[in-house]
Amino acid sequence: MIMKLRCAEILKQLKSLSNPAAVSGMALYGINSKNNYGVSAPLLRRIAKQVGSDHVLAEQLWNSEVHDARILASLIDDPKQVTSEQMDRWVSDFDSWDVCDQCCSNLFDKTVFAYSKALEWCLSDKEFVKRAGFVLMAALAVHDKRKKDEAFLPFIDALKVGAYDDRNFVKKAVNWALRQIGKRNSNLNDKALEAARAIREIDSKSAKWIASDAYRELTSEPVQTRLKKKISK
Repeated sequence: MIMKLRCAEILKQLKSLSNPAAVSGMALYGINSKNNYGVSAPLLRRIAKQVGSDHVLAEQLWNSEVHDARILASLIDDPKQVTSEQMDRWVSDFDSWDVCDQCCSNLFDKTVFAYSKALEWCLSDKEFVKRAGFVLMAALAVHDKRKKDEAFLPFIDALKVGAYDDRNFVKKAVNWALRQIGKRNSNLNDKALEAARAIREIDSKSAKWIASDAYRELTSEPVQTRLKKKISK
């Protein structure tokens, strides 16, 4: 009962912070406005810090179906308590790219299931589930500093297949993952550039954009300079 009251209080607090203008602005960028209060990311992070880690409360906030509450849930959940079933359940609820990205980069990438889920979800026919697979790859490439290169090679193969998908939220996630993997080190940079060249040969406008955009960044002077500095250390 106490926990339910706490959830109700937080939902009330989120509603009090409603910003209709922000919701309208988000809609211009493809963010779902349904059950969305428009609470800013810095405010949600401040609330998360006050609340602290709480797995049960995170589930309750998620089940509220409130857009802002779901992002907050991803910030306060304990990745060690997150189950495979929970991840599949939450990802099936994704209806907006920002909730997808926040869940993947705040929570899912810290679970023991992250690598397997990335490869599983990227094969889905559902746009946001498939996006989640590729966003998870990008998040792991950035956050999992100690992982060896071999763990990312299956991702690169999956990106070559994912590049055939012309859907906006999928192609952008494929591009994001390719760029982040290619920025980890010189070896993966070579692998990512090789993938970009292969993707560029696909007879698809989206694939050619994925490849050219990634190739441009991964061969840029700032990226190459940083990678060379890594080798010299």
